[in-house]
Amino acid sequence: MTQSSVFEKLTVHMSDVGNLRAAAAVLEWDQEVYMPVAGAAARGRQLATLHAHTHKLFTHPDVGDMIARARDEGLRNSDEEALVNEIAYQYERASRIPDNFVRRFSKARSTALQAWIQARKEEKYSVFLPHLKTLIALSREKASYLGFEETPYNALLENYERGMTAASLRAIFEVLGNRQRALLAHSLDIMDREDRSWLDQSWDTARQWSFSETVLRDMGFDFQSGRQDKSVHPFTTNFSIHDVRITTRLSENDFFSALFSSIHEGGHALYEQGFREEDEGSFLAASPSLGLHESQSRLWENAIGRCLPFWEHYLPALRTLYPGQLDQVSAVDIYKAANHIAPSLIRVEADECTYNLHVILRFELESALIEDELDAADLPAAWNEKIERYLGLTVPNDGMGCLQDIHWSHGSFGYFPTYALGNLYAAQLLKAMEQAVPSLWEDIGQGQFQGCLEWLREHVHRVGNRKTAVQIIQEATGAIPGPDAFLEYLEAKIDALAALT
Repeated sequence: MTQSSVFEKLTVHMSDVGNLRAAAAVLEWDQEVYMPVAGAAARGRQLATLHAHTHKLFTHPDVGDMIARARDEGLRNSDEEALVNEIAYQYERASRIPDNFVRRFSKARSTALQAWIQARKEEKYSVFLPHLKTLIALSREKASYLGFEETPYNALLENYERGMTAASLRAIFEVLGNRQRALLAHSLDIMDREDRSWLDQSWDTARQWSFSETVLRDMGFDFQSGRQDKSVHPFTTNFSIHDVRITTRLSENDFFSALFSSIHEGGHALYEQGFREEDEGSFLAASPSLGLHESQSRLWENAIGRCLPFWEHYLPALRTLYPGQLDQVSAVDIYKAANHIAPSLIRVEADECTYNLHVILRFELESALIEDELDAADLPAAWNEKIERYLGLTVPNDGMGCLQDIHWSHGSFGYFPTYALGNLYAAQLLKAMEQAVPSLWEDIGQGQFQGCLEWLREHVHRVGNRKTAVQIIQEATGAIPGPDAFLEYLEAKIDALAALT
């Protein structure tokens, strides 16, 4: 067998793995969007079977043999080398996980998701508690298979942010937490002087939906290669670079929620649609980290969607869409409302000054759960105490407390920190983009987003999984990732808001 045929055989085998993963993703998407509640048990069995077969195919001994032979015989270019290295990394980790565990974990996740939906709706933590305990135990078991240094949480964190550790996060979060609590205290007096009474109206949800799709198209989202639906918790998934799905949620009492959810998920989706065509179906058509992926959604939602030029452009269309409701409202009014700073119980509705505090809270709690320093039965009390300490708020019920996020029902321990890292990465990318595209804000004021999208395509999207997140950020911005750019961005925004108040 020649070198090229070994490599080609490996890529065909991995394509089959990718196809099975995509098939499972379709079922998972449907589970959160359309599946009837009574279908949960059957869906759990279906997903368990798919995940088990995918794992078995991926970890077949032939894969390790093909990786070794392809390397021994020499790879033709850097793309082949990057692809084989990524396959080898994932294969080595997956091979440590027993087939039986994959099936058990998948079934537990499916049943936990339905229990979480019920618990959240009924505001009863007791409904979800036994499932959470199971997922914590399974996550510790998974960490033991993967191996770790210092803490089992590191093994789980590696699934989402390669190379990151709990110790590194604690150091970053100490800086962020201290600075952002100080900024929060400084900004509250400014916010108290704002008039946001115009928001207290009913906003037709069909019109919200229409406007969100208009903005998505303007951003560059390709509806021939994607779609938007509704779900309890907005999310993005893809089955191909030509089939990227996003969801949002609608509320007639909230002017911003659906739009910012759509823009946020649209940022994720543009990344997924922006991978190279030649990488379709391969492990290179992926982001190297969830933090980097999150940077795309946060940049679009916060830096673009909440900027003044954005609202100057769209206000005339909104006045037409909502006759009589915005006649006395200016673009500055909307800009100030979109960037209003106030502690919130809900993470996905938190402003930029408090959002990272929500992430830090979740990191501290989930790492304590995994490290057996916090009993799952005590989670609501621990959650409520931290909300009071960090944000000065009282949690009225568990639905608005520890049950608000879907992540733990997925067994996704280690995921939350990537949201804060995404904020840091986004600020650095924005700073570099402003220098490279001098007309950026003028273009946005005219509804032109091509300059922003093309810069991201070149420096982030088309790179795919060829480099690490740290390498991509450093090459795009000229600096290693850190909190400084984000804190500078946040301070500048607060100063701008103060000047308008």
